[in-house]
Amino acid sequence: MRNSRLSPALPALLAATLLGACSTPPAPVARLGIKLAPQALEASISVQQHLKVERKGRIDELDAAVEVDPQQVQMVGLAFGQRVLSLNYDGKELRSWRHMMLPKQVRADDVLEDMQLTLWPAEAIARSLPQGWRIEDAGLSRTLYLDGAVVATISYTQMPRWSGTVILDNLRYDYRLTIESAP
Repeated sequence: MRNSRLSPALPALLAATLLGACSTPPAPVARLGIKLAPQALEASISVQQHLKVERKGRIDELDAAVEVDPQQVQMVGLAFGQRVLSLNYDGKELRSWRHMMLPKQVRADDVLEDMQLTLWPAEAIARSLPQGWRIEDAGLSRTLYLDGAVVATISYTQMPRWSGTVILDNLRYDYRLTIESAP
């Protein structure tokens, strides 16, 4: 088991890092590719979070800073005191920068997608899902399906979703992401 501690980034940044770091066969199909408008969150937020990703006996941790307002989603990721990733999405164009030492498997698109799957309202997600996909929201839990099979589950300790603890179990890519928001 290897532990590493990183500073502000996104929950999905860590998840994407783990996806690329393990030498397993690729998933059967590419990621969803959803990009929801910032205003679809129906709130403006500025949060700091502590993240832990578990995959095949490996645990990685980092801290995250996320800002969303009706015009844009912003994130700056730091590792060991250095910026390693920045992301800005205005609802039309995703602009990102990445440090050359960041694994190439860490993609801004995946970071944005995981963030939106955990934070945005289920109704907004449902409208953007490709054929065969569906999402169910039951208060403090959320389930994502592909052709009737569970792909991911998300549980929340409290509302709004960006407070408390969020646990995303991604069965398709075999990782668990735990997000603890700063009080």
